Amino acid sequence: MDDFKKYIGKKVTVTVDRKMGSKHPKWGFIYPNNYGYIPNTVSGDGEELDAYILGVFDPVESFEGVCIAVLHRLTDDDDKLIVVPENVDYTDEQINALTEYQERFFKHIIIR
Repeated sequence: MDDFKKYIGKKVTVTVDRKMGSKHPKWGFIYPNNYGYIPNTVSGDGEELDAYILGVFDPVESFEGVCIAVLHRLTDDDDKLIVVPENVDYTDEQINALTEYQERFFKHIIIR
């Protein structure tokens, strides 16, 4: 398992597998932001480390940005990086609001 804290403040490339505006194949909700994973990583769930891309307002296939925080799930082993364009920041409250569509089902904390 990768130590997710090492990504905070670092530039990362996200491969987007859930583009903004797409529908979740199992649960049916619409993604209001781009969502993907960091290739060649391993998260606590055994899959690649997931990432929310905030501050990008069009669907993209990949994105290089800065990890400003980690959304650490306390009730699941699937942490999420928060990735934004350079020189963009979001408060914890904004991150919670922008990821609520999926994170409302999990207890979590935001780590900076």
